[in-house]
Order: sequence, then C-alpha cells, then structure tokens
Amino acid sequence: MEGSAAKPAPLVTVERPAAGDPEGLLVLHHGRGTNERDLLGLGDALDPERRLRVVSARGPLQLPGWSGYHWYVVPEVGYPDPQTFEAARAALAELHDRLWVETGVGPERTVLGGFSMGAVMSHALGWSGDRPPVAGVMAFSGFVPTVPGWEPSLADRTSTRAFVAHGDRDPVIDVEFGRAARDLLERGGIDVTYVETPVGHQIGPTSLAAAGAWLPEALGL
Repeated sequence: MEGSAAKPAPLVTVERPAAGDPEGLLVLHHGRGTNERDLLGLGDALDPERRLRVVSARGPLQLPGWSGYHWYVVPEVGYPDPQTFEAARAALAELHDRLWVETGVGPERTVLGGFSMGAVMSHALGWSGDRPPVAGVMAFSGFVPTVPGWEPSLADRTSTRAFVAHGDRDPVIDVEFGRAARDLLERGGIDVTYVETPVGHQIGPTSLAAAGAWLPEALGL
C-alpha cells in the first residue's frame, strides 16, 4: 500500500545515563498500558555500578478504553495484530539504530529487555533476521510472537544470549508461553537462562536478582 514504508515517527524515550563512558547499552520496552518510565528503575536494580546507558522507550499506540501506551493491538494472547506489530518493530529498529550511532556502543554490547508486551518486542527485535545480532535478549513474562510474515531467525545469531523469566501463577500470559520461548530458543542453539518462580504477572525479586547476575555476563563485563 502506498505510504506503508514511511519512516516511523521517533519514539519518546527516557534514560538513566552511565556514570562514565558507557560500557554497554540496555534498552527497555514496557508492558501493556504503561509508559516509558515504568521500567526505568530496573536500570539501578540491574546495573548498580552504572556501567550501562539505560534507555526506556514509550510504545507508539494509545487505545480506546485503555490508559497508557501499547506496542501493538492484541486480538489474542500470543498472536499480535500484524499491522501494529510491524509498525512498532519498525519504530524500535529506528530507535536502536539511532542509539548505536549516538553512543558508539554497538549491537554487540546491547541488551534488549522488556516486560510482558515489551518482552514480546524484545524477542521480536532480537530474533529478527533483518536486524543486527545483539548481545542479549531479556524477557520477563512474555513470549516469542506468532505473526504472519515474521518468524524468529536463530541460526544466524547463536552469539546472542537469552534470559527468560516467567511466573507459574501468571493469569495474563500463561507460564506455558515462557516455557515455549525457552524451548524454541534452545532448539535454535541459543544460550538460554530460564527462571520460573511462583508469582503472577510481575517481575519478582528472584527473577530480578537472576537477571542482574546474567546481564554483565551477557555483555562480557
């Protein structure tokens, strides 16, 4: 369709800077119905030494009847709406490319992280064959999406590490989605750290501590 390839509008972002020259980049993608500030506090929790530049982005959509912002429309859990999913993927690709140029910190020193819907987008950008391989994908309470016209590309990015955390009492995105993501990535040759805990749809303290240990390892720090 004419105009469908137009450059996406820049996403709104906030950040927590590194204490000095950044040794890596952590880009965070929030969950459904929140905003760019929702996950920013993870910066200090995961990187207390402030070695990383931490950037958190706002989803591009506002939806009737919902507060906050969204990355895509949800017709069914696990199956994002293709049009809004691809628009969000394009907007995030533009953001990531711009951050790599601005900071001089490349994809090989970048981790893409998110919660819920933001975890889905982290998977989508991390495992897209048309994107540069990153150091790691950190996904809390999400899934690898099923979208017509998109599929994960794993054989060409086995250097990318994955952290997948899910609560076995999650009433929003069932834990089977987290287990399926783990299994899919492991079959594709990805080094996966999987953490399953007795919590609901949230980032629990056990998962947070495990992510904090995994992050510097993924970045080689």
